[in-house]
Order: sequence, then C-alpha cells, then structure tokens
Amino acid sequence: MSVNISIRNAVKRYGENTIIPDLSLEIRDKEFFTLLGPSGCGKTTLLRMIAGFNTIEGGELYFNATCINNMEISKRNIGMVFQNYAIFPHYTVQQNVEFGLKNRKLPKERIKADTREFLELMQILEYKDRMPERLSGGQQQRVALARALVIKPDVLLMDEPLSNLDAKLRLEMRQVIRNLQREVGITTVYVTHDQEEAMAISDRIAVMKDGIIQHVGTPREIYHRPANIFVASFIGRTNFLEAVFRKADGNILLGGHEFSVPGVSSDDDEEPVVLSIRPEDFTMAKTDSGGIRSTIRDSIFLGLNTHFIVNLPGDQSVEIIHESQMDSNFKPGDTVYLTVKADKINVFSRDGKRNLSREN
Repeated sequence: MSVNISIRNAVKRYGENTIIPDLSLEIRDKEFFTLLGPSGCGKTTLLRMIAGFNTIEGGELYFNATCINNMEISKRNIGMVFQNYAIFPHYTVQQNVEFGLKNRKLPKERIKADTREFLELMQILEYKDRMPERLSGGQQQRVALARALVIKPDVLLMDEPLSNLDAKLRLEMRQVIRNLQREVGITTVYVTHDQEEAMAISDRIAVMKDGIIQHVGTPREIYHRPANIFVASFIGRTNFLEAVFRKADGNILLGGHEFSVPGVSSDDDEEPVVLSIRPEDFTMAKTDSGGIRSTIRDSIFLGLNTHFIVNLPGDQSVEIIHESQMDSNFKPGDTVYLTVKADKINVFSRDGKRNLSREN
C-alpha cells in the first residue's frame, strides 16, 4: 500500500534558527515527488521530518488521514535510501536485503521468497553471496534500494541517492529508480540539488529556497512557466534581460526593438521588467527580417549544439544554443538579427518575485 502525504503549516527550528518557517504541501498517492533546491534550503530537513528523524515544532504531517507527528519511526512503514547507501559492510548482499524482514519476524519462507523477488527485481541475484566491498557503486545502490523496498513500505524516501556515483552511472541509476518506482507503484519523495536529475525522473517537483517552497509543478510547467526568477535560474539555462512592458499596446521594448508577448498583465502603464529567454528560444539570421540587430562575440562548439554569446544593443548579451549543422556560417564578429519565440518568453516583475506571463 502507498499513501498520500499531507504537510500542513510545518515548522522546523534548531534553537533560535528557523529552517522551515511555514510549509504546506500535498504529495499524491503513488507519485514520484522531488524536493529540489540548493544546499541548505531545507529539503533534507523536510525529508527527515517525514521519516521521523527530525522533530516538528509546528504544524502537522499526515499519511492519508493519520497524523504522524508523534508516531515512532518504526511504525511509519517507510523505506529509506541514503546518500552513502548505508548498507551493512559485514553482511552479504542477501543478508542486507533480508535484514528488515527478519526484524519484522516474518516466516522464513516468506523472507526467502520476498528477498529473492527483490534481488531479481534489482538484477543483483547473481551477487547475493558477495560482500559489499566487492560491489561497484551502482551495485551497492541497487542493494540499498532492494533493502528499502523488500519490506513493502507505504513511502519510499530518497536523500541524494546518486550523488556519489560517476556521471555515466548516475544516468543509468536514475532510469533504474524511475522504472522501479513505476513498477512497484509506491509514493516516493526524492531529494536532490541536481535540476536535470529532478526533471528526468519526477512526476512533480517542489523548488525550495530558504525553507520556503517557491514553485510546485510538473517538470514541463516549471521549465516553461517558472513562478519567479529564482526558479527560472535554478531550472535549466536562461538569459535575463532588462526591458519595459507597455500596457497600452501590450508590447515589450528591448534594445530599441518592440515586440508583443501574449498573456502579460500589469497594473502600470509602463513597467520595468526582466525577461527570461531560454537559449534555445532564439532564432539567429544573417539577413534582417525584423529582428534585433546584434553581434556575435564568441562561439563554443559542443558537438550536437553550438553555443553563441551575442551582444545586443544597450550593453546586454545573451547565450544562444543552435544545432551545430545549422551554424557553420556564423562566426565571432558577425552581425546577426535575433528573433524570439514570443510565447516562450517569461516576463517577471523587476524584483523577480512575480511572473507576469504565468498561465493561471
């Protein structure tokens, strides 16, 4: 069985230091939910509050309709996977996986059958008699996952589980984790500071800063319509440009160029704004077709794509990403004309706290 997790006005303090001031969140049954943010933003603290490792100084935590604020850790029926795997070095792979089942004093035949099921599911049955020191990092992570899931928990909690793996293995293991979660169908809360990892595996993401949730949404929603400048800068690459929004005709003024961005609303006749434009949302041409006259300052060839640094009028510059096969004719010093996919532009208030073009 998996559960819906409700967090209502949660507060976490260490002495006089408030880590989480007032946090509310709904995590759906069987959802893969990721807490994403920089180091020190409170994501691991929140995960440990759900697990019961951290106390809660205010608010309430629920699994379905059951308040778990004061529930013992052993009764929360959670599986936990840590950054350092935390598998027992003096136990074999099989002994590690069956540990939780033995603690629950289940019948021997049940322990044997369930252990084999999850060894097979994680594709580590052939290593069942090995000691952890003879396993690779990816194999150790599979053991940790099998041990967490074999007890059939209601919730799976994962704290930066891939951070100790090399880049290639991280890609492999994040797909393993995602496929496993779908197959088992368990409510999963995952902590990471890696935005690409979060985008690749999550049903929904909560972006956190200073113990406050900035935006909750699907990866696509957060990428295309971030709630504020912090979220826009944390998810993917983007260019921030100072501009002016004119209410009378709904146009944006940027570098002496004027264009319309749909769906922008403002109370002011003319409001200074900050545009967020992803590097892939620019089109660059040698001939003038109504674009912004600009100059290529530098280019970086990265195989499939080429990254260009382009100077705009008014002492602003942007990064542009184009497919390399389309860009062999562009070189530093060239004059080019830029157009933008207007429906992909995000228009933020000058303080960066509001997205004026965010879809409601």
